Amino acid sequence: MNETDKRATAREIARRHLDAGDPLGWFEELYVMSAQGTATVPWADMKPNPNVTEWLDRHTGAAAGRALEIGCGLGDNAEELARRGFETTAFDISESAVACCRRRFPESLVAYAVADLFAAPAPWQGGFDMVLESYTLQVLPPRLRAEAVRAIASFVAPGGTLLAVARGREPADPEGSMPWPLTKAELCLFGNRGLALTAFEDYLDGEDPPVRRFRAAFRRTGG
Repeated sequence: MNETDKRATAREIARRHLDAGDPLGWFEELYVMSAQGTATVPWADMKPNPNVTEWLDRHTGAAAGRALEIGCGLGDNAEELARRGFETTAFDISESAVACCRRRFPESLVAYAVADLFAAPAPWQGGFDMVLESYTLQVLPPRLRAEAVRAIASFVAPGGTLLAVARGREPADPEGSMPWPLTKAELCLFGNRGLALTAFEDYLDGEDPPVRRFRAAFRRTGG
C-alpha cells in the first residue's frame, strides 16, 4: 500500500468516526485493522521520527529526567527517548497500539499505558522534564486542539521542556485534510499555558516529496 492509499484509508476511518460524533475512536479501529493486515498506519515508519531525533541530537546529549510521549503509536519514539537516558512513560488512547508496543519491545524500559489525553492520570500533572508531542495535534479536529494544548502543557514540570512537531501551513492556506497542517499561531498556543517559546523552526523535511514542518520547543519557567 503506497503512502497515498495509506492516508486515504486512515482519512476514511477518521471521517466515519467524526461524522458519528466520536473524534477519538478511529485510532483504535485503525490500529486493529493494521494488526489484521487490512490497513496501514500512515505515520508508523517503524523507526524513530527523524524530526524528533534531529532535535534530540542537538539538545539532549546528556539526557536525564522523566519523559512523556503523547500518542506513542507503535513505540519507536518512546524507545528512542529511553535509549537516550530518559525515564520514559508513553501512552496512547488505542489499546491495540499499546499492546503492539509491548510485543515489539518485550524488554523495554518504557512504561507504556493506555490513556486518554483529555482524562490523563492526575500524577502526570507537572511530572515530566521532557514532553514530546509529535503529530498528535494535527490529527485532532480543530475544535479539540485548544483543550489538547491545555492538557499537553499541564504535563511539563517546572524547568521542563515541551517539543512539538507538526505539518505547517500559512493562515491563508486551505486547512487541507487529515493530518491537518497547523499554523504557527495554533502550535504556539502552548505559550498561553505557562510555557515560553524557546525555538521555532519552519522547514522542509526529508520526505519525498518534502513536507513543510513546524518544530517548536517550549520551556516552563518557575521553580
